[in-house]
Amino acid sequence: MRNNTSSGVSKHAGEKHCMDRIILDELKLEDVAQWQREIPEPSLKEKIRDSLRCTVGQWKVWILAWMPVLSWIPCYSIRENGLGDLVSGVSVGIMHLPQGMAYALLASVPPVFGLYTSFYPVLVYFIFGTSKHISIGTFAVISIMIGSVSERLAPDGHFLTNGTNGLVVVDTEARDLQRLKVAAATTLLCGIFQVLLGVVRFGFVVTYLSEPLVRGYTTGAAAHAITAQLKYMFGVSPRRFTGPLQLLYTLVELCGLLPQTHVPTLVVSLVSLTALVIVKEINSCYSHRLPLPIPIELMVITAGTLISHYTEMKTINGVDVVGEIPKGLMPPRVPEVCFFSSVAGDAFAVAVVGYAISISLGKIFALKHGYKVDSNQELVALGLSNTIGGFFQCYAVTSSMSRSLIQESTGGKTQVAGLISAVIVLITVLKLGPLFEELPTAVLSTIVFVNLKGMFMQCRDLPALWRSNKVDLLVWLVTFLCTVLLNLDLGLAASITFTLLTVIFRTQRPRYSLLGRVPDTELYLETESYKAAKAIPGITIFRSSTMIYYANAELYHEALLEKSGINIPKILELKKRKEEEEKSKKGQAKDQDKQTGVLRELLNRMLVSLHHHETDHEHIVNDTSIATVTQGNTNCSFQSEQVTEEQEWGKTNTHSSSCEQTHSIILDFSSVSFIDTVTLKTIQNICRDYAKVDVTVYISGCQACVVQQLERGGFFSGSVSKRRLFPSIHDAVLHCLSNRDLSSSESALESPCITRL
Repeated sequence: MRNNTSSGVSKHAGEKHCMDRIILDELKLEDVAQWQREIPEPSLKEKIRDSLRCTVGQWKVWILAWMPVLSWIPCYSIRENGLGDLVSGVSVGIMHLPQGMAYALLASVPPVFGLYTSFYPVLVYFIFGTSKHISIGTFAVISIMIGSVSERLAPDGHFLTNGTNGLVVVDTEARDLQRLKVAAATTLLCGIFQVLLGVVRFGFVVTYLSEPLVRGYTTGAAAHAITAQLKYMFGVSPRRFTGPLQLLYTLVELCGLLPQTHVPTLVVSLVSLTALVIVKEINSCYSHRLPLPIPIELMVITAGTLISHYTEMKTINGVDVVGEIPKGLMPPRVPEVCFFSSVAGDAFAVAVVGYAISISLGKIFALKHGYKVDSNQELVALGLSNTIGGFFQCYAVTSSMSRSLIQESTGGKTQVAGLISAVIVLITVLKLGPLFEELPTAVLSTIVFVNLKGMFMQCRDLPALWRSNKVDLLVWLVTFLCTVLLNLDLGLAASITFTLLTVIFRTQRPRYSLLGRVPDTELYLETESYKAAKAIPGITIFRSSTMIYYANAELYHEALLEKSGINIPKILELKKRKEEEEKSKKGQAKDQDKQTGVLRELLNRMLVSLHHHETDHEHIVNDTSIATVTQGNTNCSFQSEQVTEEQEWGKTNTHSSSCEQTHSIILDFSSVSFIDTVTLKTIQNICRDYAKVDVTVYISGCQACVVQQLERGGFFSGSVSKRRLFPSIHDAVLHCLSNRDLSSSESALESPCITRL
């Protein structure tokens, strides 16, 4: 019989293909495939020497890697990209103006610092970034995260002063200055975290933030942002709450203050909101016909400023306005590092969330336009944008989906579009800033309100997640609820913890299945899911749907015992009882022989006495009959005991034959990528326990790294050798059958050595 013959029929070509090879176990595979046990690697000394070697070529590679702008700006084509980048840059720059000032309110800093945040970080990203289409700058979620830190460390209650007529008022100038210091310190520390993570090539950290988590978190953060803007839209001053449930407390407080709504402010809010909603819907419905979206935010800001100026809303109606906007740029200032200990956790949360949002958008556009985004370099670029921005009183930035979509849809091809948008913001700061001093803050609040619509539309994920993956749906809902009910920092921590727990839970509850062979193929599929997959008599093939490691190794062992149907403890107990019964039987036989000898000796003595003393014949007969009855009773007792032993032996033989029906177990390790010490001991115990009941355990589908870990752990010692390992299930099955009498197995397997496709 051939060791292994595979043949297939191609339906398309109509040809048969046959392949003959020997059955490969691990030792034969290593010989045939010429396995390299140790892949040559440079020594530590060579690595250090190579890293310290400074040639011209290495310097060039290093500089181009850390400053990507030098690699593409020399070959920039004005003819191909100039017009698209110009139109895109102007469009995004116009969007930067209202969004920068509006999102500054979320960050609890004066609006002009939102314009600074839309300028300095954009320039830094132009130099160090690798994405051609994302727009770096202010973003609602990051702004509200910064605002929560600023308000926590610089609340209104710390700046109360006595005003005119004995009223207690808030010193807004001192408060804003302190909040600005907190925001700058948080931004600087956030940037340092991002740069350090990028330098150590830790860009993969964002992979722990799944898409449902990010979308649920941003939706929850949008709820915080909306709540924070309601006080500006209604013109009321609610108390500030901190800690868990602060959103609910704020909403209750706002409901209680509704009778005190400032009507002129509410009118401004409603008019602005109506205009924004109508025009944005027009932009959405007729986007394919409009060359550029209508800049409604800029139009509303301009109209609101003009109306407020000529009607003197602040003086006559008491409507809050933006206030003084300094002309020109602020000189750099070192942030106060004394806040670092208080904002470290918040800064790390901002760093992770900001990077997750930015790299997600960057990869989307890179995939669409066919270029690559370096995740680690993006982390460095974003970190430098925040680090340098912190010295210029900016707050943390990330990419904005709305601006990025405008930059891409209006023809932007490279980062030059971002540079042009920064120039638009610079012109506004230098020349046009003071013109917006009369702008009502309610207008900015409505801009934030409308722009958050896209985040709330993420709730449409729920029906799709319900149909596709309920665990991801649970992650989305838990993240949203934690973010809303707790806070942005605690909510993020709780959400990540819950997501990791779902991963652990799913590895704790894998799908364990028995595999059967599909006739005329080398395919081994789950017998529960595929009717054509038939179990092979005498062979149990066991598979786990997930990794085997210390947390689920014991569950794996228990599932194997259950699926195999071999009750090892029971069989061992019966064997032990059988041995004890054999010993007992031997002891009883000795006692029986001893009793028989005593009776015979007694009878002989009686006969001798009869011969010498010539006792009455009837008396002798009675003695003999007594002896005979006694002996007969003894024999009856022995026969009864023998029947009981035969019954027990029958039971033992029944279990023994049941055990012999499964002579081999094959463990499919194709899903295993590493072996820890707990798993190693578990496999050793499995092999040892089944060997006690004459069942041999084989392993198939081991990767080379797993084989090495088994070697280092001392698995191949004693009775277990590498001949128990096979590259495929089919090799293992053929090996098991070749070691058994195939007279009954071949008919059931339908020539397992021949595969017909």
